[in-house]
Amino acid sequence: MGATLRILCLCFYFEPDLSAGSFKNSALVRELGRQVPEGSQVEVITTLPNRYASFAVDAPLEEHWGNIRIRRVALPGHQSGMVDQSRSFATYARVVMKMTRSEDYDLVYSSSSRLMMSVLGGLVSWRKKIPFYLDIRDIFVDTIKDVLPAKITFLAMPVLSRLEKWAVRRASRVNVVSGGFVSYFEHHFPGIELSGFTNGIDEEFLEAAPAEAAPITREVPEVLYAGNMGEGQGLHHIIPPLAKAFEGKLTFRLIGGGGRLQQLKDNLEAAGCNNVILQEPVPRQELIKVYADADILFLHLNDYEAFKKVLPSKIFEYGALGKPVWAGVGGFSASFIREHLSNSAVFPPCNVDEAVKSFDSLEMKMEPRIEFTDRFARSRIIKNMASEIIATSAQNR
Repeated sequence: MGATLRILCLCFYFEPDLSAGSFKNSALVRELGRQVPEGSQVEVITTLPNRYASFAVDAPLEEHWGNIRIRRVALPGHQSGMVDQSRSFATYARVVMKMTRSEDYDLVYSSSSRLMMSVLGGLVSWRKKIPFYLDIRDIFVDTIKDVLPAKITFLAMPVLSRLEKWAVRRASRVNVVSGGFVSYFEHHFPGIELSGFTNGIDEEFLEAAPAEAAPITREVPEVLYAGNMGEGQGLHHIIPPLAKAFEGKLTFRLIGGGGRLQQLKDNLEAAGCNNVILQEPVPRQELIKVYADADILFLHLNDYEAFKKVLPSKIFEYGALGKPVWAGVGGFSASFIREHLSNSAVFPPCNVDEAVKSFDSLEMKMEPRIEFTDRFARSRIIKNMASEIIATSAQNR
């Protein structure tokens, strides 16, 4: 084996938290722990579970998994609002800079769906003069101009763009989880070293995949959505009128929390829907059981231009389970689903009429998607990504 390594992983979300970032980071860290030379250490600085205000689970402030050390930062309480999230991140960043001040590392890895995680990883790598591997799960600067009021983005965009440019240029290598991101980075950062390791299917979902086809026999099929309910998902726009259109024909079960949950409740009440069940977030093992009991799996993103580039991790979970997939997405996600997922129906985001029409194309059956699960197994993707991260750390030798 080669010389020992010390790799720092900055992950705002990590197990046992509930989020796509948590699931990916946890799998990657375990794989790094397996691949690093003997005597090496992988150190994670993350947060105590905080993805949803309504989901509380205990986790130690520090724990060790063999050659992996995990330290968790306690954050102030928040309700998913932007001000609350900013305050929480500021706390995390301050503790990270303090924890790493006197430590030596060979590489810093940062997983970012928000710009400041990229900047934080860049700051640590700059201070330590070490390589920086940046994993980008969302293009924050591209998204924020759609989500925030024009007056705010007009003032903020020049600053945010400069921060993004500095962080990306600081990175030794950048991984993007969606092929839809590639054109953005090639245009804004010509010559950048890009990788394209997507999200993938975790072992729990592969084990839950059906072995053979089976019909859906429930008289009133259940449509399931489980995940965040914020501005990005736009459920408060689509679910109330869609559920009303299928009253008596479908039941909608929505599991999760987020910044638009109250507005979703208000809109459901205003629409007079009686076929929608709202539940708080559940642990992952319980979630897989809920998936197994559902008939149709639902996905939706709000109608923003930036979201045409993304590839939600939920697509991989849904695809593995063999259920019909009903998705209100556009751009790269729509193309990906049409290409890779049999028995799926795609409609333009927030378009109720098209959603109703598209439902008729779904077959009421469950069937294996063997080619899909083979190609996008998380273990295969993460193994190659971990190898690349370790190779990148050698740039400092």
